[in-house]
Amino acid sequence: MNIGKMLKQAQQMQAQLQEEMEQLKVEATAGGGMVTARMNGKKQLLTLEIKPEVANPEDLEMLQDLVVAAVNEATRKVEEALSSRMGNLAGMMGLPGMP
Repeated sequence: MNIGKMLKQAQQMQAQLQEEMEQLKVEATAGGGMVTARMNGKKQLLTLEIKPEVANPEDLEMLQDLVVAAVNEATRKVEEALSSRMGNLAGMMGLPGMP
């Protein structure tokens, strides 16, 4: 295969991947749904919902932990989606060592 053609194909696939990731939306919860984080494929936090009953001024540490857990889980989901898509693209290109 021609190197120039491979590079052009890789650039097209990268552009496709970037577009897919921009469209991606993930949601993660913590505390049995008490805190919900929504994130896009660029790892930007879009919304953070907190149920009123978990907002206890006497226990802010628990609320903080739930927020951190929800955001971290949303980030993990974005990374998982990116990894999966990159593996699919590499496989389409026939790169060795990739699924």
